[in-house]
Amino acid sequence: MFTGIVTDLGTVSTLDHRGDLRARIATSYDTAGIDMGASIACSGVCLTVVGLGDDWFDVDISAETVSKTNVGDWAEGKRLNLERALRVGDELGGHIVSGHVDGVAEVVDMVDEGDSTRVTFRAPDALARFIAPKGSVALNGTSLTVNEVDGCDFGINFIPHTKSVTTWGEVAVGDRINLEIDTLARYVARLQDWA
Repeated sequence: MFTGIVTDLGTVSTLDHRGDLRARIATSYDTAGIDMGASIACSGVCLTVVGLGDDWFDVDISAETVSKTNVGDWAEGKRLNLERALRVGDELGGHIVSGHVDGVAEVVDMVDEGDSTRVTFRAPDALARFIAPKGSVALNGTSLTVNEVDGCDFGINFIPHTKSVTTWGEVAVGDRINLEIDTLARYVARLQDWA
């Protein structure tokens, strides 16, 4: 489990296509404190550490994960939002995030509003009903509050701090974004389906 509070910006160092995709990710984390098999959210995708070095970790990514996320867009030099798994007693500053991406949203519009940037995303039809104004979503692993919803489109306001400590300062119209809907919204909708 994660909180959606990004704690490092990593960089894809290498991508190796073997049966699965192996990625080496450069990090400023103290890798001596990372165990083999640990989970790290990489731009919202929960991945398992399979190799470690002084300033990097390796992850294997299945074809299923590549097909359901924006991992297929990764290239060497791509920066990623990183978060280590939540530990008992850690502050829950965002919301409960599983790292299981539900689908890919697209950036369809961006407007600067003062020092902040309002970004409009288009969710896949099947996920749009789970997104509510003032509700939470995880986008590329970042816990965010939805401002407004219009059909499949929804808006998020990015403050300067968020843009400076995550990859959100680099976003552009047309970017594909990992979307994880709020777990509570998922269960509420499932219960309504049964009612």
